[in-house]
Amino acid sequence: MQFDVEGNDPLLDPSERQVRSAISALRSYGPKSFASITDAAGNYLQVAGGSQTCLLERRDAAAGRHFRAYRNERSTIFEDGTILAFSGGKMPMMADEWFPSTIVADAFACFLTGADLPAQIHWRDITGNLFGHDS
Repeated sequence: MQFDVEGNDPLLDPSERQVRSAISALRSYGPKSFASITDAAGNYLQVAGGSQTCLLERRDAAAGRHFRAYRNERSTIFEDGTILAFSGGKMPMMADEWFPSTIVADAFACFLTGADLPAQIHWRDITGNLFGHDS
């Protein structure tokens, strides 16, 4: 398992404590605004932003699919199309795609240990949006 945080060297086989600590320190306006965790098969989770304004995505390497996380609750602060700006770029988001870092840290911890991802996180297939087709 490889854990990458913006501005840090990659960390192989991180502990859950290291992962949770790094996720909680992310900020969209700071020097550490994104992170990813990748398994040996090439599947990964990635997060951009921080604190209460996180974007979470995952990659299923075997299926060649990319997914964006969403919740049953829509943000009352951020409407559809609001831009998450972070050091890696600008991402327009839907109102149901904003996550607090605590839920993101839970997802990363589950991914790290091979447990099922948290049930309150749902996944929207965005493969076609990224690559301009449905494969």
